[in-house]
Amino acid sequence: MKVLLSIKPEHADKIFQGEKKYEFRRAIFKNRKVTHVVVYASSPVRKVIGEFEVLDIIHDNVRALWEKTQSLAGISERKFFDYFSDREKGYAIEIGKIQKYQDPVSLEGEYGLAPPQSFVYLS
Repeated sequence: MKVLLSIKPEHADKIFQGEKKYEFRRAIFKNRKVTHVVVYASSPVRKVIGEFEVLDIIHDNVRALWEKTQSLAGISERKFFDYFSDREKGYAIEIGKIQKYQDPVSLEGEYGLAPPQSFVYLS
């Protein structure tokens, strides 16, 4: 099963450059059968630019989550803790094999969807 996530372009770029091996979320999809994430790069890109395999999903308190993921987080400690400032626990999606699309596609044209606030199931 695939899920589509909205990701800020600077984070999406780091994912596809191999610099970011975890995608952090305050809340996450409930279906644990998700095997792949399709990446919608939000404004100003506003295109589906690729996808990645989900290796694991870590759910833990924010401090422990940072300790487990910091070396491959792709973001600064300050950005991490700012993002989770209103949460005690968080999620880290461990990124496996990546596939960047040669030609990014329109979310509306290809999938018939408006940009999701967080995520949407695809299949």
